[in-house]
Amino acid sequence: MKITLPDGKSLELEPKTTVAGVAQAISEGLKRNAVAGVVNGKLVDTSYAIEEDAEVRIVTLKDKEGLDILRHTCSHVLAQAVKTVYPTCSLAIGPTVENGFYYDIDFKTPISQDDLSKIEEEMEKIIKCNFEITRFELPRKDAIALMRKYKEPYKVQLIEDLPEDSVISFYRQGDFTDLCRGPHLPSTGMIKAFRLTSLTGAYWRGDSKNKMLTRIYGTAFEKKAQLEEYLEQVRQAKLRDHNKIGRELEYFTTVDTIGQGLPVMLAKGSKTIQVLQRFVEDEEYRRGYILTKTPLFAKSDFYKISGHWDHYKEGMFIMGEEGKDKEVFALRPMTCPFQFQVYLNKPRSYKDLPMRLDETSTLFRNEDSGEMHGLIRVRQFTISEGHLACTPDQLENEFKGCLDLALYMLKAVGLDGDVSYRFSKWDENNKEKYIGSAEEWENVQNVMRGILDDIGLTYTEADGEAAFYGPKLDIQIKNVFGKEDTLITIQIDFQLAKRFNMLYTDVDGEKKFPYVIHRTSIGCYERTLALMLEKYAGALPLWVAPVQVRIMDVSEKSEEYCNELFDKFMEAGIRPEKDLRPEKIGKKIRDAQLEKIPYMLVIGEQEAESGEVAIRKRGAGDIGKMKVDDFIAMVKKQVKELEIW
Repeated sequence: MKITLPDGKSLELEPKTTVAGVAQAISEGLKRNAVAGVVNGKLVDTSYAIEEDAEVRIVTLKDKEGLDILRHTCSHVLAQAVKTVYPTCSLAIGPTVENGFYYDIDFKTPISQDDLSKIEEEMEKIIKCNFEITRFELPRKDAIALMRKYKEPYKVQLIEDLPEDSVISFYRQGDFTDLCRGPHLPSTGMIKAFRLTSLTGAYWRGDSKNKMLTRIYGTAFEKKAQLEEYLEQVRQAKLRDHNKIGRELEYFTTVDTIGQGLPVMLAKGSKTIQVLQRFVEDEEYRRGYILTKTPLFAKSDFYKISGHWDHYKEGMFIMGEEGKDKEVFALRPMTCPFQFQVYLNKPRSYKDLPMRLDETSTLFRNEDSGEMHGLIRVRQFTISEGHLACTPDQLENEFKGCLDLALYMLKAVGLDGDVSYRFSKWDENNKEKYIGSAEEWENVQNVMRGILDDIGLTYTEADGEAAFYGPKLDIQIKNVFGKEDTLITIQIDFQLAKRFNMLYTDVDGEKKFPYVIHRTSIGCYERTLALMLEKYAGALPLWVAPVQVRIMDVSEKSEEYCNELFDKFMEAGIRPEKDLRPEKIGKKIRDAQLEKIPYMLVIGEQEAESGEVAIRKRGAGDIGKMKVDDFIAMVKKQVKELEIW
């Protein structure tokens, strides 16, 4: 048979030659390093026998697929070790994730972080044994019987969900067998560098109605040096984690009795978000937006018109039960159907368009508990939300205007270099998730693609990530741990205007439906604050810092002048704070540095007599003295220019 390699060269080999055999035919070194193969586009084990002409690529640990296979094999080694140390536990699932792997396990007796070291020791023994890893298949009935024999109820559930005629694959290493579609490393001894990193709770199948399992996270790399480099990055990330910094610097807190995903913003966090909100609202006003204020909840009838009741109900907080003479209400997960009522307040013509509506909106989404993370993913949040109604001819310019606003905001907070762009489309194989016909979706997606290409934006495409009413541009960003979330979104909606009968009279006198653009300008304020705290390690830019200047007296003799300075800064629109504690000035300076205050003013008798201020700048130290008015002018100029340092 003919084997065609990626470089176009070909080999003539006997039928049923394995992937390992192909690697050996190329070179002995490649055979030693081969962990899998791609045969006619399908990722397979090195033991896979090729029976006819095929295109083959050998996968090593230097390939992304190889690293994933290494990590997935490591998850099986973890499972084997856990079953050895805790034989009464039950295994659930053990997939790879972006930077490693995890395994969900049902323990009879809870374990803690301290128990990970003995699991690692057992894993090292399994790796040292260098067990050959072999694949075998069973019909569904026999596969269920095997997992029942091994007392693995979660595996039985997984198999029972598969079609009757399914052929189920398993992998065996030593005396351990696990359900898996593979592929895997040829042997456990190929694992050279791994670490178990943490454990947490996770509901079986992500459903809070199911049992809470223990999820053990780990990571693995080709070489120990790569592992150590990654672990150091994680250590540094933990130091910049907004959950740590935000609490230490008193931006926010959480209270168990209030609930998960419901942070309490403290004075600093509240002030920063207020500054951001005012900045956004003022900029949107300059760009022709009309400010609205709409209800936080509505009757279920309202959401049934918009389609949210059918397509988003699981993500909503419902109040009341349906029944005779009863009304069911729900907190709003988004503002669009409410803002549409502003448009519908009176008849509209083409002269009213484009109509740009904005609102600082508090929204509520019933996120799974396992998804909660500090300020990045919460159940109540505030967003810079807007909706634009426009004619087809206006759509491109309005979309570009929304993107221009978003980019301006990203640059203002210094996150513009940290984002990527995703064109989120519908899933044509899962049409029940969406409203509208296939033809309408294809037409609108082609329109959006044309706009993005005309702008020259570099983006990826993602099927199944669209809103149920239209495609969108998602501006993506990663937190310090590499977890990606959407920060800003711009969506083209070609359906909801029809549902709400949002007509306008066109220039030809005909009644028509406008396009609607859903967009945010700076996204969720809580998430933006979290990402800024991580990017700047708590040292927020001067213009958005909750405290811009701290005034510190050397002794009581300069206290009166400090009070005068405080009042003058307040009048100038600068956010000052006083530290008049009976402490040594060195301690006051250290405290201000730890709190990441941009400017620290050291005020003694000389400064009081001369009408000056001695200035320490965050990150630069002592920068000398200035007249008060000159200092105020400098700070106001830096704020106006949105300086980041």
